[in-house]
Amino acid sequence: MDKVYRHQEVEEKWYNFWEKAGYFTPRPPGAGSGQSPSKKPFCIIMPPPNANGPLHIGHAMFITIQDILIRYHRMLGDSALWLPGADHAGILTQVVFEKELAKQGKTRYDLGREEFYRQCYAFSQKNKQYMYSQLKRLGASCDWTREKFTLDPEIEKIVVETFKKLYNDGLIYKGERIINWCPRCQTALSDLEVEYQERKDSLYYMKYGPFVLATTRPETKFGDTAVAVNPKDKRYKNFIGKEFIYQSLIGPRKMRVVADETVDPEFGTGVVKVTPAHDPNDFEISKRHGLPIIKVIDPSGKLNKNAGRFAGLKVAEAREKVVEELSKRGDMVKIDKNYSHSVGVCYRCETTIEPMVSPQWFVKTKPLARTAIEAVKSGKIKIIPKRFEKIYFNWMKNIKDWCISRQIWWGYKIPIEGEEDTLDTWFSSGQWPYATLMANSKEDFNYFYPTTVMETGYEILFFWVARMIMLGLYKTGKVPFKTVYLHGLVRDAFGQKMSKSKGNVINPLDVSDKYGADAVRFSLIFGTTPGKDLNLAEDKIRGMRNFTNKIWNIGRFILLGLEGKNVPFYKPDMKGLNQEDRKILNDFNHLIKAVGNNLDSFRLSQAAESIYEFLWHNFADKYIESSKKRITEGDLVVLSVLRHIYLHCLKLLHPFMPFITEELWSKFETIKNDPLIISPWPK
Repeated sequence: MDKVYRHQEVEEKWYNFWEKAGYFTPRPPGAGSGQSPSKKPFCIIMPPPNANGPLHIGHAMFITIQDILIRYHRMLGDSALWLPGADHAGILTQVVFEKELAKQGKTRYDLGREEFYRQCYAFSQKNKQYMYSQLKRLGASCDWTREKFTLDPEIEKIVVETFKKLYNDGLIYKGERIINWCPRCQTALSDLEVEYQERKDSLYYMKYGPFVLATTRPETKFGDTAVAVNPKDKRYKNFIGKEFIYQSLIGPRKMRVVADETVDPEFGTGVVKVTPAHDPNDFEISKRHGLPIIKVIDPSGKLNKNAGRFAGLKVAEAREKVVEELSKRGDMVKIDKNYSHSVGVCYRCETTIEPMVSPQWFVKTKPLARTAIEAVKSGKIKIIPKRFEKIYFNWMKNIKDWCISRQIWWGYKIPIEGEEDTLDTWFSSGQWPYATLMANSKEDFNYFYPTTVMETGYEILFFWVARMIMLGLYKTGKVPFKTVYLHGLVRDAFGQKMSKSKGNVINPLDVSDKYGADAVRFSLIFGTTPGKDLNLAEDKIRGMRNFTNKIWNIGRFILLGLEGKNVPFYKPDMKGLNQEDRKILNDFNHLIKAVGNNLDSFRLSQAAESIYEFLWHNFADKYIESSKKRITEGDLVVLSVLRHIYLHCLKLLHPFMPFITEELWSKFETIKNDPLIISPWPK
């Protein structure tokens, strides 16, 4: 046995061995499967990473957590299926691919829709294969024979069936409502696809007939159809319900004064302009008061003909021009240049969102949300950590209809004749648990559905998890999974979000090459808490590499002690056990129970920490040190205890550190039957 553990020589070798031997591929029990009908299913459907680029350290986190659970249940004897896949990722992939085209001096319009789709598909497939190689590099024991892509024909068939069922049941409709529009991506976005950034902008106080009102958007005034005040605001009670005429920049306009409780009397002067076509709150006010809707911004983010001589100007240019002319007329009372507020941006390209009334396709979500709320309330679905249940309930109770149409070329076309829009990518990924299993076989669906665990980041609880619950219950009548485990974001050592611009990104493959995949995996689990962000520094990964070296050295020490000796296998009643032996054996039995209980309860960090503490301190620092004299004196009992505990520790550690444990297990030829990956869990 080499003096030094060289992960570079071990990891690819063992992964290829496991995959080739078929250990990742469980079969539903039945005729010809060779599997006992009593075997329990344990199934995780992988959250499909986007097929448009390499994996990042956040992906390494979910890969590690899910692989730990799968390897643990495989060793328990369950029929453990981890089904991998990739997401076509709609807008994001189109944005990424368009950037690639831009490097060639081309746009999608140069290719045309069909050729663009063909090239984008080839681009995503190439990225998908590279991404899968990264998953394997990190030790993901997925069943690659069942791999799925969200645009696979068999998945498409199921997605279209769901659309038609929702449509026939009156749960999908086309309507003209206010939506989030990205002028850069030229598409509608759902509320969840808008991120909010805190910005300092100007707040403009301008004359408006008999009023002075404050707004951040003077350029939309050409679409105003009323001004609103709070009904309890005594300053304006005599104006409510009346009309006034004022001279706008493009001629006289008639305006109503309406009272609405949503108006904040503390904002500005307590009077707000109502632009129903370009503000979601104003749109709701217009519905309550029967106000007309006038669009003044077009899909490219420019003012349209309703803005008169300002037509054709981009929003920022129009704002500057309008402010300049109002100032010249004396209608600009004051400008607060330090106004802080939240501004919505596209979650993919960070372009400022333009809310606008537009004809789009929507899913009526309230009927779907009711059953999804009940599924969690009744305990059919458990969310870990539990505090996220309250957040889930609050969001689901206030859910709005879901805009599912996108004006992009990449993705599923809406299955309505003459319709050119595509489906929101979350509509297909929201069907992922049942669609993947149905697409494989009826046997797979019947045996593995509902799946056991859905493990993902807390930031997509509403993006994705809630939609899977709603659509899963609607389509199958069953919950899509029994447990939702939410992990946090991986941040840098100082708690900052990792980004290329900050230079603080940790590439999981780079550090795996440097320290070994096992060290990376263990650093992502050690000291983590479900639902909380993890601060990760390279020093921590280096420290876990030191732990792999410690494990290696322990194994080398025991093997050297066993060399040339006929050491009996440990039995609880074997003679010659002293007090020290009994104590370490007792501690080890407690460790087995603690690790099992922690893994069953999804306390992965506590399980990892207890193994680390026992191996490094109890076993190596104390018991091994005290055993050295006995070994030199020819005591075979201590060698029997050492071997017994160490090999079982390798079993406990295998889900966390699969490569080094399998390599070490293989060194103990005299007792080895099965490879460690399918060896029974210690009891």
